[in-house]
Amino acid sequence: MPLKRESFYEYGSFRLDPAEHRLTRDGIAVPLAPKAFELLLFLVQNQGRLLSKEQIMGALWPGSFVEEANLTVSISVLRKVLGEKEGNQRYIETIPKKGYRFIASVREVQGTSAILLEESSPGESRNEPVWPGRAVGTIPPEAKVGKDRGDLPLISSGPADSPRDRRWLNLLTAAILIVLVTAVIYFMRRKPVAPPVHPAMVQRSLAILPLRNLRQNPQDDFLGFSLADAVITGLGPISSLTVRPSSAIEKYKGQVIDLQKIGADLGVDTLLTGTFIHDGDHLRITYQLIDVKTEKILGRDTIDRKYENLFTVHDEVTQQIIRDLALNLSSSEAAEVNRWAPVNPVAYEYYLRGVDLMSSHDFPHAIEMLEKSAEIDPKYALTWAYLGQSYNSSASFQVSGREQYRRARAALQRALDLQPRQPEASIFLANLLIDTGEVEAAVPLLRDTLKSNPKNAAAHWELGYAYRFGGALRESVEECELARQIDPTVRANGSVLNAYLYLGQYDKFLASLPDVDDSSFLVFYRGFGEYHQRKLAQAARDFDSAYRLEHTMYTQTGKALGDAIVHRDVEGLQLLRDLENKIQQRGVGDPEGTYKIAEAYAVLGDKASAFRMLRYSIQHGFFAWPYFTSDPLFPNLSDEPQFSELMTIARDRHTAFRKRFF
Repeated sequence: MPLKRESFYEYGSFRLDPAEHRLTRDGIAVPLAPKAFELLLFLVQNQGRLLSKEQIMGALWPGSFVEEANLTVSISVLRKVLGEKEGNQRYIETIPKKGYRFIASVREVQGTSAILLEESSPGESRNEPVWPGRAVGTIPPEAKVGKDRGDLPLISSGPADSPRDRRWLNLLTAAILIVLVTAVIYFMRRKPVAPPVHPAMVQRSLAILPLRNLRQNPQDDFLGFSLADAVITGLGPISSLTVRPSSAIEKYKGQVIDLQKIGADLGVDTLLTGTFIHDGDHLRITYQLIDVKTEKILGRDTIDRKYENLFTVHDEVTQQIIRDLALNLSSSEAAEVNRWAPVNPVAYEYYLRGVDLMSSHDFPHAIEMLEKSAEIDPKYALTWAYLGQSYNSSASFQVSGREQYRRARAALQRALDLQPRQPEASIFLANLLIDTGEVEAAVPLLRDTLKSNPKNAAAHWELGYAYRFGGALRESVEECELARQIDPTVRANGSVLNAYLYLGQYDKFLASLPDVDDSSFLVFYRGFGEYHQRKLAQAARDFDSAYRLEHTMYTQTGKALGDAIVHRDVEGLQLLRDLENKIQQRGVGDPEGTYKIAEAYAVLGDKASAFRMLRYSIQHGFFAWPYFTSDPLFPNLSDEPQFSELMTIARDRHTAFRKRFF
């Protein structure tokens, strides 16, 4: 019986044993992750050779997509394990812009492993037990069993010597088979077998990351996010695929890709990542569809197009994803995926620029780009949908007011005229209706959208927003939590789960907020939650931070509350009065935002102004009556006659709302 021989390697005080997958130093095992061990072995086996980064990545991650950063991290891990310090490369030499070389002297040692190779000649029996160090067909003396010792008769493992021996062997074999079959039948009946899962039943979750601009030309950066958004929109109707919204992937613009981290952060099992080059009238896009867990490439492609054919790119990528993931579409889903009519190339570029600017909350410039797109080609429905949402956001957040609301409604209605039941336009229009006092009209629109798009997280979230305005607080929480169950990143879109705040569940409210410091809206709400917890110093810092980031209705209200904390009441009141004048003059809606101005007035002791803004808020469609009656920021108003009058108005509308929808 020949033995399998394996090599191990020695260098310095280390021994690397491939067979045992073990690294030791002075005889003591050194913990090493599997991929780091493979990298070390590859370097050692190629001692003295310059290995390019491409060679190493191809050897360690064959057929998988990895960023160069993965290799850099693994090399850093090895340096720590080997005891290398900065400037002292005793083992691994870095060749700038080239690769790596293992430079320590390596001694290859031949060793005998404990693994035995089974080899039988044609005349040998394979049923015979193999004993270390002895030839097949022999049994060591210490293993023999004899009748003279009173033991059972020896059952020979070699050929049977007599009919009696053969009968014994046949009977024993039959008995063993009967026992095995009986056991198998027993366990099969005892443990039900799960039905096989058809590929179409598997629910895939996908995030499409912004494409990287290889030329690093700032003029083309808009393509990275907006093309990803176009593909996300294209895949929206497919029920067997959950796609993360654009708001969730916006933060990865220009970021180094760490598959495992991004996959975990977004809660997806599949990622699409890629690059693009725009050179004159030529555009090249290269992308990979990757399984996050295995890092295996499920599909890849390179698309070369004339820049004027930019519109065809998102459709081609969409169709390729459907093929790569073997998605089975219903006839209605297939029709929805292919619903987009051709669009003028110049108009489409303006549209993509507008989408990118809108994602950065640069609403004035987004409007400028989208208006140009609509002027050139007025028949592309998505242009009107995003233009309407940009108008609405500008009207509320930047206090632009009634004229922008009017334009928003017209744009969104135009989108739906061009493409009825378009989910993007329907959700945007519902948001506008809620902000402008027509929450009762928004609820049926959203419920109708969800009939044909039951897994649309944005629609569920918006419905929770509508319920909150009507005072259906627990139903609002349920709807928003359902949205987050479908898509854990839905809260990244700048919305907040205010119903928790209104129910007095401040810890849950703060936990529901994304942990970000670059969104003035979210930083304000973090401060607002802390204010309710009476963590006043912390709240004041967040109010100031939000105000420094951006001057909006919310951040100015927060700044006034921060002024109240540090007893700068005069400054706080002046800020609120300036803000109120803009709201009244420009006809700004967002009644939930104006309710918070009423709260700030109350905190600063101006009762008359607090009642004035409370009335404005209720009349403009915010009638969360259960919250009003327990609002901790209104204790000095509740005994006033005006308060009772306003509560009656809010209660009556809240009661009618509940009767109609629940």
